[in-house]
Amino acid sequence: MVYFDKSQPAPSCLEAEKAKADGDYKCGDVLTRIKNDFKNKCYICEYKEPETINVEHFQPCGKDKDLKFSWENLFWSCGHCNNTKVGKYDNILNCTDHTHDIENRLKYTLKPFPFEEVNIEELDTSPETIATKNLLLEVYNGTTKLKTIESSNLRNKLLKEIMEFQGLLCDYFLDTNTQEDLEYFLVKIRGHIHRGSNFTAFKRWIILENNTLKSEFEKYFD
Repeated sequence: MVYFDKSQPAPSCLEAEKAKADGDYKCGDVLTRIKNDFKNKCYICEYKEPETINVEHFQPCGKDKDLKFSWENLFWSCGHCNNTKVGKYDNILNCTDHTHDIENRLKYTLKPFPFEEVNIEELDTSPETIATKNLLLEVYNGTTKLKTIESSNLRNKLLKEIMEFQGLLCDYFLDTNTQEDLEYFLVKIRGHIHRGSNFTAFKRWIILENNTLKSEFEKYFD
């Protein structure tokens, strides 16, 4: 997970729809704005342009119309993550709340060779951090037989993304690079560590775990 800034003010149609008996919280420009706010990424697994898209209620709404139509409660997620989270996790870190400092409370690791399961490490012991870690472990590693297959497919996409990113990092430090080469690779690397890229949290932790990479690229974290 990375931080996303939720646009303001809330779409005006939400209040009008809340007043209706059968109102629709996906009204007006709600979908377009949520898609843009979350960079068209699932806010949980960070897979960009997911094939299945849900407008998720961050806090389960039940029959609470205020929560159902709350702009702050509408998030962009993929079907796999939404179905994993369901009503089981209602006390996780909020990636749209800068006070939650979400990018400094969890560490993300994937070791491509040998290929292992994703590891998420909590960096504090708050209940919200622990719950978020547990959700992410279920998302990336699976629980049921079907979810384990879905998670494996997700990790395959993650692995390809990490291999491409690491290849760019290696290319950047080649002794034979010209200034033009360095500028080209830097543009590519900055694209990968932008919060709108696939699996940004994993890539940023690759940077943060290496002092050379950290001194070179951390300043480009947006």
